[in-house]
Parts: sequence; structure tokens; C-alpha cells
Amino acid sequence: MNATWLTVDFDDMRHVPSYSGHPTRSKHTYDQIAEAGLRETLSEKFVQGMHGFSSWLETNTFPVTLFVIGDLFLSNEFEQWFSKLLKTHGQRITVGCHGWRHKSWSAWPEDTDGFSSDLAKATEKISQHAGDAFRPWFRAPGGYIAPWMVPVLAEQGYVLDSSINPSWLVQRKAGKGNSWHDISQALMENNVLSRPWKTRWSLPINGPALSLFPLSLLAKRGWKNAPQPFEIQSFEHDLMSPDSNVTTLYWHLLDHARKNWKPPLR
Repeated sequence: MNATWLTVDFDDMRHVPSYSGHPTRSKHTYDQIAEAGLRETLSEKFVQGMHGFSSWLETNTFPVTLFVIGDLFLSNEFEQWFSKLLKTHGQRITVGCHGWRHKSWSAWPEDTDGFSSDLAKATEKISQHAGDAFRPWFRAPGGYIAPWMVPVLAEQGYVLDSSINPSWLVQRKAGKGNSWHDISQALMENNVLSRPWKTRWSLPINGPALSLFPLSLLAKRGWKNAPQPFEIQSFEHDLMSPDSNVTTLYWHLLDHARKNWKPPLR
């Protein structure tokens, strides 16, 4: 089996590392966000992305996995839109976990208890709203994953991880002194299937790389050369089969806020 897995990360503007969640890059703390009441509101750009994504879904029948941040459901607007999305496209939508607050865990000192608590909180909230569409699949916020996080995933029933961006350019996200191989080894030892992101010439081509020149040129060419997306009928079976050759692509819901934007698939 050789197919492409389409995935979308649901980060609002307040979730990006330059805004919050990172020990050195962020301008705000999560407590400041909560005190300002920003957890209960969506940015205008995110709302535009929601509408753009809904419109894009009407143009195809691909199965798509949404990696959702738990605290988004503190917004009534998001909760209502998400419910409508599943009612309209539920047969092709699966929902995984992108954390509770999009904290860049591996950039901070090891905190097993904190990660475990956040993961449990996110899992409960996301599964509550996603219902039958929820899957115990995880993507670390920003791809910041370290080996110490993997046993926690396994303990909480997660069977698939899609956090690894196997490029030398972002090796630091594996945590100080770690390599992407160390993460892969930890996932294998804990029986968590790894679905790393596609790269080209060992450079990133997903997420922010889609709009960052000159990586954007490489990204679009890499996406055009990717295999066809999964078929709905066999999607989950093939994705979870260790023998399948899976190409993982991801973009952000915020990308759809750009006028007439769509993922650059073949």
C-alpha cells in the first residue's frame, strides 16, 4: 500500500510558539491568555480558516484527520462549527489530539506529570465532542516531542503518533541531546505506530514550510509528487498497517484564511 495521509492542525493565532507555549520564543504565558479571556474567543483569521476549510471539503471526498487542540472547545463558536462539520462530513473525518494548550513540551524541562495531566484533559474534551470520529492518535504541538513523552502516550491508550519531522533543520525539537531516531525507538518500544511527516531532500515541506520562501517552492513540488490520498473505504486499515507505505502531509486550518488557498495536491 502506498498512499498519502491528509492531516490538518487546528492552531489558532494564540497557539503558535511565538505567541505562547514556548520557553524562549513566546510573548505570553498561558495564564495571561486565560486571564484575558482569550481561550473562549477565536481570532478573525481562525474563523476565516474554518469557513475556508469547510468550503474546501465540498470540493473533494478525501478522508482527512484533524489534530485538534482541546481548549478550542472552550469557545462556543468553535464547538458549534465543529459539531456541524462532523454532521456534514463525519464519514470521512477522523479526529486526533494536538494537546490541551499547544505547549512545546520538549523545549521545556522534562515534566511527565504535567504532560500526562494535559494529555488526559485534552483526550477527555476532544473525545467528548468528536464522538465516534475520535481516534487515539497524537501529534505533539509544533512537533516538539521527546522520548520521555512516549510512555505517557502509551499509558493513556494512544496507538499512533505523527509528531516526527525527520529533518536536520528542526532536530532541536526532539529535546536536548535527542535525535529523531531516539523518538522512533521510544515509539517502537512502547508499541506506538509512528507516521513521520514527509520531507524533501531532508528539508521540511509541511505546515509553515508551505508558505516560507524558499521552502515553499520545495514543499509545493514535494506535495505534487506525493501519492494519491487514501480511499475512504480502506483508509484506517491501511494507515494502521505497519506494512503500509504512508506519506504524511499536514497543513494548518489557518492556511485556509488566505484567499482561495487550497493544499497543493496533485
